Parts: sequence; structure tokens; C-alpha cells
Amino acid sequence: MRISRWMWLGAFAAGITLAGCTTSEIVYKDRAPFNAAVDSVTGLLGYYTVGTKQTTCGNCHAGHQSDWSQTHHASAWATLVSSGHANSSCYACHTVSQNGNGIGKPAGYMFKADSSYQDVQCESCHGSGTKHVTLPDNKANWPLARITLTDSARSCIACHTGTHTPFAQEWAQSGHSKLEAPAVGNTTSTCRNCHEGKTALASWGVVTNYQEKDSASVNSAHTCSVCHNPHGSPNSHQLRFPINTPDPDKNLCMKCHLNRGSPTLTSSTPHGAAGYVLLGVAGYRAAGLSLDTMVTLTTHSSSTNQRLCAGCHVNAFDVSDSNGFVFHSTGHSFHPLPCLKTNGQPDTVTTCAYSTAARTFKACTASGCHGNEAVAASLLSSLRSQIASFADQIWLDNNHNGAIDAAPIDGGYLATIKATRPTELSSTTVITPARGAQFNVFLFAERNYGHGDNSFGVHNPLLARTLLAANVNELRAAYALPAPPAALQAMVDQAIAQAKAKSPAFFVRSK
Repeated sequence: MRISRWMWLGAFAAGITLAGCTTSEIVYKDRAPFNAAVDSVTGLLGYYTVGTKQTTCGNCHAGHQSDWSQTHHASAWATLVSSGHANSSCYACHTVSQNGNGIGKPAGYMFKADSSYQDVQCESCHGSGTKHVTLPDNKANWPLARITLTDSARSCIACHTGTHTPFAQEWAQSGHSKLEAPAVGNTTSTCRNCHEGKTALASWGVVTNYQEKDSASVNSAHTCSVCHNPHGSPNSHQLRFPINTPDPDKNLCMKCHLNRGSPTLTSSTPHGAAGYVLLGVAGYRAAGLSLDTMVTLTTHSSSTNQRLCAGCHVNAFDVSDSNGFVFHSTGHSFHPLPCLKTNGQPDTVTTCAYSTAARTFKACTASGCHGNEAVAASLLSSLRSQIASFADQIWLDNNHNGAIDAAPIDGGYLATIKATRPTELSSTTVITPARGAQFNVFLFAERNYGHGDNSFGVHNPLLARTLLAANVNELRAAYALPAPPAALQAMVDQAIAQAKAKSPAFFVRSK
């Protein structure tokens, strides 16, 4: 085989090079895993490589780096710059600074405006990482973040607050912000799994470490990081679980709002049943009422309202006052129809009239279910009236004590049954028609018994009307009770007929 001159020269050159390697010492030097802190006072490290948004923390915590890089926090600086109204008052919340980590004095970007501190990085919540990177195995140097919101300087409140982003203020008006009695001092997890944020995270398999995790003395409400994963998630808005799936095992809201949706031998009281109602599988089914599935009878969990619970309960909207000031409501009070102040902002008052003049019905239009607020308000008024009529026929709590008293103290069918056949309401061996009707009234009536659905039937209007109407018919037949007024009986018959026409899975067997 002939070897060309160029091949020979190449081989010769390579030989010279290799010969040189055998006689020369080559020293390889890796870059140190962290840079010297630009803010030498607090030791905030910031970006390791600005151009690639590689955080110093991410050099070791690669999984968190990968997740975080997909969040809005990772583009906080670019978002601010592109908004066109950036000013110095915005910088602390769009960079690594003293906000969120409790440093208590100008730090990071507010100490020195360096690009390594742009965006909301790990140290915005965890604090300085300098000690940790120098002695990573020393637990005393672990910069753990907090999940409680008791300290506004060391939590999400530091930035997600105020008229610009009033997440914290609106959350404080919600039930999620309150540690209810079952959680406080309860040594079992049955109640705490839903009533206490720290235990809820553990029950969901969240193993991420944080300051309060191993503290027996610290209880936590359902704060931001219970529902949102600060490190990022594949779900919208960094939510730990999706909100657009009807699968109760995967839906975030139904992790808790899906408890006792039908009566048991030992209980005729619903508890956290909103998810069951929305999906159409809640409540007691009267004899003669066959509901193979309620999926097609479901209304507000239809494909129109793809965000399900959040479609009505979490909606942001802007309010402009006469001076041109724009208030951005975040929807984190979770009130679907909040009362309004005179300037149009959501109010802390919850007892105003259910009218478009007193409340906003924007959730009804934003969810995609209703064309305008007036229509939604009118439908709500009609639904409340019909459910109240059915519920009062079943049981009228005249003395408002939340317990069924025998007639004539209370009124309605159940009060009569309590007077004539009391064991029908106390049996623990069988779910009687009386107990079933009691459960449905507790579930759908407005009187807020126990832990009912509390939506005035809105979570599933057709289900609420159908079940209560069927209760009226069953109680009358099972206990030989007098017929209701003709107008009410006509409403009962109409509710049954509408449900039958709505779904082929629904039918009423002839007696």
C-alpha cells in the first residue's frame, strides 16, 4: 500500500507530539466549586456562572437547580427589565437580597448591584451559603428555609405582599391560614394530615428539609410552600400537584377536600366532601334512585371549567380606582364570590348580599361557565331558593341548634320521624332513609352543619337538587308522611325529571 506524503508527515508530527508528552509535565486545574462572595459581609454567593444561570448551590444540588431554572424566579430580573417600569424599589424582590432570608440589612444586589445576584435564587430563601459550601457536612451550617409565615422577613411574605402582589394578605383571610382545633395538640395524623401544613407535606411524601420539619413545638398552617413547591414543579405555578385533573388521588385541592362524602354506619355527618360533590359521587342515594355514574350529571367539573376547584376559587383580577391606581387581586383568599369595598377591591367582610352590586362574580365568567356576572348571580339565587325549599321540607331547624329535635320543636319530615320513630335516626346497624336524608341536608343546606359542602349547591347544582328531591319522595313513602305542598312536589318532580333527561345513567325505578 502506498503511503502519501501528507499521511507520512502527519504521522511524523504526531510522533513528535507524543514524544513531547512523555517528557513534559501537564497540570490540570479544575475551577473551584464556588466563587468568592461579591457581598463579603453576608457571604451571599449568587450565580456561579451568570451567563448560564448556574447557581453556586446548584453545583451540588443539581436536581433543584434543574427544577428552579424552569420557574419564574429564574427569570425574575428579565421580567422586571422587560416590564418597562423597573425602579430601585423593585430590585430587592427580583434579586438575591435581604428579602426572604431574614438577613436584616442590605445584602446581595442591594449591597452591590452585581449581575451574580440577579433573579430570585436559592439564597433568597435559604440565606447565605458561604459557610455551607466550606463545611457542607456540618449541620449547623445548613441554611434551611422556613415554611411558616410568622416572620415576614424570613418567608414568601417578604416579596409576595402589598398592593402589587397581595398574596399574603389575601391568604391571611382564608381558612388555609388558620390552624383549626383538630390540628393543635392532636397527637394523631388523622386530622393533622389536612389541618396542619407540616403533617400534610409528610403525608404527601415531601422529604425536602426545612427549619420546622423536625420541631415538635412548631405547628404550621397551609402556607405557600404547602401547595407550591419553591424549588419548582412540572405543574402550573409551581404547584405540588395538578389542579386540572379529576383524578382525586392526584388533584391538589382534593388531597384534603375529599374526606367523608357519604354516610357510614357510625356517622351521618359529611366532612370535607367538596371534592366528592364536584365529581358527582357524594351523598346518600335514596331508594328508587339509581345513579350508576354522576360524571355526566356534573356541572362545574365539566371540560368547560378545566381548573376544577381553582377555576372558581382562585381567580386574579385588576381593580382601577378613580385616581387611576390599579390594585391586583390574586384570588388567594379562595373566596369564589368575595364581597367588595366601595372602590371595587375584595373585602374581608363575607356577609354581604349575593348580588352583583355587593360581590364580584368574575370567577363565574373567568372559569368559562357563564357568559356574564348577572346571569351567574341569577342562577345562584334560583339554586339557593330551590335547595332551601327541599331542605326545609326534610328538616327545619327552628331553634338553630344544629341538632334534629323532635316535632314540634323542629319542623319537617325528620322532626316528625324523631318524635315517632327516633331509632331511625340513631341506628348504627343500617343507614336508614332518615339517616340518609339527614346526611344530604347536612351536606347541601346553607346552615353549615358540621363540615358540609358549604357551596349552596354550586359545586354540583344538579346533584344537590336531585338528591334532596329524591329524599323528599323516599321519606314520604318510607314513613307514611303527608305530601308536601303541591308547588313543592312539582319542584321535586321537575328536579327528578331534569336529572333523568340529563344522563342516560340515571333512572327512577317504578315502585
